[in-house]
Amino acid sequence: MRIFTCLHALLLTVVLSAPALAQTSVTPNPDHASLLGSADPQLAANKRLVYDFWREVFEAGQVSGADKYVAESYIQHNPNVPDGRAAMVGFISRRTPVAKPVEAQVKAPLVSIVAERDIVVLGFVREYPDPKDGSRKYTTTWFDMFRIENGKIAEHWDSAMRQ
Repeated sequence: MRIFTCLHALLLTVVLSAPALAQTSVTPNPDHASLLGSADPQLAANKRLVYDFWREVFEAGQVSGADKYVAESYIQHNPNVPDGRAAMVGFISRRTPVAKPVEAQVKAPLVSIVAERDIVVLGFVREYPDPKDGSRKYTTTWFDMFRIENGKIAEHWDSAMRQ
């Protein structure tokens, strides 16, 4: 009986402390300059290319500059956007019909920028309503991954689902 009581107490402790076991929130890194650095000048250049594309074209909607950043033969792995620079420009134009001023930093809550070989990955904080309690929100991570070829973005991946 004493073992049962101890096990019962342990189980009750675990159940009552469940919120303490909840996921750690994802937090952005406000120091974008440190994220853009690299000992390898090519990796730093690739990071800067993607970062500036994100600020100028994706966030500000200044699609007239897309040819500076994106290859015409751009390959898109997001299931909601076709391949090609023109299709990407159309997608951004619909999303941001009136271009905005370019911000000094990426506005989205950026967690990290990682570059290796010809790949650059941007990691962002995403906040969603908790499906178990609509009055609460939780954070998770979103990524956008780019392949650079001849100084332009040639390919893109993200975790988007078909809409």
